[in-house]
Amino acid sequence: MKNKMVVANWKMNLNYKDGIHLLNDISDKFQFKTESKVIIAASHIHLHEAVKLSQLNSQINIAAQNCSAYDSGAYTSEVSAKMINSCGVEYVILGHSECRDNLKEDNFLLMQKVSQALSNNLHVIFCCGETLEQREKNIHFKWIQKQISESLFHLFPEDMSKIHIAYEPIWAIGTGLTASVNQAQEMHSYIRSIIAKNTGKLFLIIFQFYMEEVVMLQMHQNYFHKLILMEVLSEELH
Repeated sequence: MKNKMVVANWKMNLNYKDGIHLLNDISDKFQFKTESKVIIAASHIHLHEAVKLSQLNSQINIAAQNCSAYDSGAYTSEVSAKMINSCGVEYVILGHSECRDNLKEDNFLLMQKVSQALSNNLHVIFCCGETLEQREKNIHFKWIQKQISESLFHLFPEDMSKIHIAYEPIWAIGTGLTASVNQAQEMHSYIRSIIAKNTGKLFLIIFQFYMEEVVMLQMHQNYFHKLILMEVLSEELH
């Protein structure tokens, strides 16, 4: 069975007022003429209002862009999965390349974050991907296998139904290079194989394609300019 998910990652953009304006315009002007699941990954300051929007349109779901590896405590600036869930949010993005790079998130930390997310009833959009240097050295498969195995293979097979793996070809983002269909399919097939080998059954996998400088003209807005839209195709195999 094939499903389609479109995830709009707002990143660190839009102040409170502009974010609410965009959410209202999405609600008023954008008609979803598709069976795709639409996920808005808003900033923390917009999550509560974004959930209100999702309650008016069952096709819209809300994601946080990250969560803490800890449940609670003296972790200044962190936001826990429990806090995110309390807002009514259903998804969280983990392992995004920018968080791995800028925040130095490693596979062990992401393993802890995944566990926190699942224990608080959040679905995880887990990003993995390789750099241009890793691809040129022909270690990209090994790198992806390491990211997935060290962060996800502590889970029980039934937990994998809440994990949506998003392949992120970092080497093709902002470099002028483009991942070909064959390259994407090759990696998708490899990710399928290592998950199936570990779980004995492939529950759900997501394929992620990045399009930079997306302008959502059909929304009659320009707020999405210079934001990244993740168009995700998922395939569930029984």
